[in-house]
Amino acid sequence: MVIHEYAGIVTELEDHDCPHCGKPMEPWLPPPETGWDVILICNSNSCPFYLGSEEEIAHKREGSHLGCRYALNPQNGYKPVNVLAVCPH
Repeated sequence: MVIHEYAGIVTELEDHDCPHCGKPMEPWLPPPETGWDVILICNSNSCPFYLGSEEEIAHKREGSHLGCRYALNPQNGYKPVNVLAVCPH
């Protein structure tokens, strides 16, 4: 069980490992405008999903270095979601 506490609110989440790299996923509180509560995200910079995602984003500006991190949303039964991130270069 993963425990996340922010502003006095405690959220308990199931343990999940990233299916792409096997690392434990970590809780993250997205910006309020997303409408999401706490989600689980793979923060591994060596995750193959993350490293290969930069080429998968359609219609992005050339040279923008955007990619995606693998995440799970507990509010929809831990179904996967993609979270935009800046890929290292």
